[in-house]
Amino acid sequence: MRQDRCRICEHEFFKEPLLRYENMPGAAQYLPDVNTIESDKGVDLEVCQCSGCGLVQLSNSPVSYYKEVIRAAAFSEEMKDFRIKQFGGFVEKYSLKRKKVIEIGCGRGEYLDLMQQCGADAYGLEYAEASVTYCVAVGLKVQQGFIEAPEQKLQDAPFDGFFMLNYIEHLPDINATITGICANLSDDAFGLVEAPNFDMIVRKGLFSEFIGDHLYYFSKQTLCSVLELNGFDVIECSEIWHDYIISAVVRKRRKTDLSHFVQQRARLKMEIDAYICRFPNRQVAIWGAGHQSLAVISLTDLTWPAESSMLLTQRPSSRGNIPRQRTSPSFPPMRFVLIRWRRLS
Repeated sequence: MRQDRCRICEHEFFKEPLLRYENMPGAAQYLPDVNTIESDKGVDLEVCQCSGCGLVQLSNSPVSYYKEVIRAAAFSEEMKDFRIKQFGGFVEKYSLKRKKVIEIGCGRGEYLDLMQQCGADAYGLEYAEASVTYCVAVGLKVQQGFIEAPEQKLQDAPFDGFFMLNYIEHLPDINATITGICANLSDDAFGLVEAPNFDMIVRKGLFSEFIGDHLYYFSKQTLCSVLELNGFDVIECSEIWHDYIISAVVRKRRKTDLSHFVQQRARLKMEIDAYICRFPNRQVAIWGAGHQSLAVISLTDLTWPAESSMLLTQRPSSRGNIPRQRTSPSFPPMRFVLIRWRRLS
């Protein structure tokens, strides 16, 4: 069933697809053999773009094996050296030595051993049973599974870090998977997320890069947006490996701490009360009827006698009005100026 809305933000696609490719291979893996070649049929790919977030994606359904990670049997010495340097820098920079770091979609553990060599306590999550069996047989700490809900809990969680390499572009429900990863991380956990670089594909006109396995085609901007939408702050995002890959370092988002607002509110109340007490009859006016003044009057609980209180303003729309929080009327400007409004720093 074809999509007509963005899988991430649910906005509609632009009316016309960016591209239509007819009679394309149905998948990049599990190709037909001599017994099935006659019944195999091509598919029509539609490359669409979300009118909301701008993410480029296929309208096609995912391939049947999208939960599995299938990599080449081996990677080059150049790639091995690159990954060791990259993982080593990641572990060192974010203090992950001897801490639990999990690869989401680890395949046959090709990168887990390298992460372990770099000092992290490496774990893996993989859906394909045969790959998990192989990983366990060679001594890697890999569990079978696939994250498809935020409430899904992994063995050995929480983890202090994670990495996901060229896997996110396969996932039909990225929001569920990324929020599920986030829920299995410790506070202040870091992550490394990579995807093929659509910016480079556009720059170089690589029209043959579209395949049914890859549902999404991320630019730096859209990859960062997806990660930030699902509980992470992006620390850095760059093009790597001859610009073919976008690599983003993320940190689990912290809840904003506003406890100092309570302290500032209490301090201001003490200052105002002390000032008012300097006047025996407490006949004091507040200069300014803006939203800050009205908020401070309410939040500092200024319960003065109505007949001895004034709220002064220069705004015509406020003159003569009585704020709902208090029964003290406003008066024309410059009659009395006893307290001038100042912003909290």
